[in-house]
Amino acid sequence: MTNRVVITGFGVVSAIGNSPEEFWQGLKAGKTGIGPLDRFDAEATGISVAAQVKDFPFDKYFERKDARRMDLFSQYAVHASLDAMAMSGITEDNTDYDRLGCIMASGIGGLGQSQKNSQALLKGPKKVAPLYVPLAIANMGAGNVAMRVGARGTSRAEVTACAAGANAIGSAFREIKHGYADAMIAGGCEAAICELGIAGFANLTALTKETDPSIACRPFDKNRSGFVMGEGAGVLILESLEHAQERGATILAEIVGYGCTNDAFHMTTPSGTGAENAMKMAMAEGDIEAEDVDYINAHGTSTHANEETEAKAIHNVVGDKALVSSTKALHGHALGATGGIEAVATVLSLMNQYAPVNAGTTELDDDMTINVVIGQGKEAEINVALTQDFGFGGHNAVLAFKKWADA
Repeated sequence: MTNRVVITGFGVVSAIGNSPEEFWQGLKAGKTGIGPLDRFDAEATGISVAAQVKDFPFDKYFERKDARRMDLFSQYAVHASLDAMAMSGITEDNTDYDRLGCIMASGIGGLGQSQKNSQALLKGPKKVAPLYVPLAIANMGAGNVAMRVGARGTSRAEVTACAAGANAIGSAFREIKHGYADAMIAGGCEAAICELGIAGFANLTALTKETDPSIACRPFDKNRSGFVMGEGAGVLILESLEHAQERGATILAEIVGYGCTNDAFHMTTPSGTGAENAMKMAMAEGDIEAEDVDYINAHGTSTHANEETEAKAIHNVVGDKALVSSTKALHGHALGATGGIEAVATVLSLMNQYAPVNAGTTELDDDMTINVVIGQGKEAEINVALTQDFGFGGHNAVLAFKKWADA
């Protein structure tokens, strides 16, 4: 016997909003959160834009001492998780916290800590911060959330590059489906907008050198030129249907399938077959036919390598009926956090029957034989939605959601 799994809460930190309400308004407005990269001088890299979190409400959940013991990526994770928990209504009065778990992803962890302490090491080993390691390691997003909430169940980190956030949610789904947990906090977090992060991706020629924020990220456009670095966190609260109903929770959506594959092909270049297989896997688990899929929140990084293979995969698996958009044009590519942020966007699409715009894109590449939402978002009947994320190392993750029937 397996359990049905539902979504009862979500939280987000992003370039278009640091609360569920702000994020939804950002999606609806379709106005990009990408702007000038002003956190440090990046002129030598040729990169001038980023999707930076603005006005992060640190004081809502933290005291000044927390900043010394928690890197920014962990702060983002804790903030989004506490917002999600508040929305869900889960408390120790209605939930066994030994069966409440946390799987939190990060592609890189505390990269800024690594940069800062590498510079300190040049002055001698004693200059490296005593807390450098626990501040920087990627599992501390999960660890800090679990400690702050008191979640004593299944706990781990997913570190699969840009697929990590979706992998975390998929893993949490399986934990509940197969009876290992009653509820899970799951998503991704990242804070890699630092000199080392920008220089690394710039030298890989993955980042755009476009200076106009409004068109810097334009997924599926024939003139796309690379991704825009983002940051933040996206978190869902997943529960077994039985547990949610027993405590009278408001159910927002249902998660019904998860596909997880590897291309086994190349370090950074996708094969396309792995993405197709992950889509098919998620759809099969959710008993979803090609014609059932109404909306896909695409990986859509605004790079030629990704969109050529992703568009082909979408066309091969579901055809050209489903609405497709990449919300990265709004909130940037947040690496390990992006799967969590986009899962939140997908749940909001189901709740509000709305497909967000694929911002920045004006002229589809000739090879894009899919139904991309251009110009403005669309009100639409959305009963089934996929969100998909792919990462360096050939990692592919696809999540399948359904509109909650009683919503």
